[in-house]
Amino acid sequence: MPTNIVQALLDVLIFWLLTTPHEFAHAWVADRLGDDTPRLEGRVTLNPLAHVDWIGTVLVPLISSIFGGVFFGWGRAVNTNPNKLRGGYNGLLIVALAGPGSNVIFALVLALIGSFWHAGTEILFRAAYLSLFLALFNLIPIPPLDGSKFLLAARIPTFWYIELSRFGFILLLVLMSSTGLGRWMSETSMMSALRMFALFRA
Repeated sequence: MPTNIVQALLDVLIFWLLTTPHEFAHAWVADRLGDDTPRLEGRVTLNPLAHVDWIGTVLVPLISSIFGGVFFGWGRAVNTNPNKLRGGYNGLLIVALAGPGSNVIFALVLALIGSFWHAGTEILFRAAYLSLFLALFNLIPIPPLDGSKFLLAARIPTFWYIELSRFGFILLLVLMSSTGLGRWMSETSMMSALRMFALFRA
């Protein structure tokens, strides 16, 4: 099997594992803030099968990795009801930020493991890098990404948010393929992962 295919499959596996704590964090925080929707839908779990979106978690990351583009993908979105959340849209923003926050914490845990499991440093570093990239990517303020909840918390008209959501996927594709944002996120994630591993090796 060609090396790039093997790496692509590994990236997809790692990405799937990374989406699990990300989506779980959304569901758990929403549940803690009073919204039982994620619990009723079986999302307050660390079972990877509960959080996979077969197109966004497997197919799109596989294609982007094979063809050398900016790594791109998503997990199955966690449904929340702002009317049930304490704080309304402010609570929704807290729920949204829990996902990227969990990826930063997970990257730190991977770096810590790498400090004593030297044989697994390469794969752990790759996972930490992708975890940080996922955190940054999700902070982009375009629906349906987590960062778009900043717009709702800022109380932009719901009509405009819905209109933006209609073109969100296209906007993301254009943004990631036609600007330097994807490269910047990749380089920032790489440098941050290096610093984390260096921190625990000190």
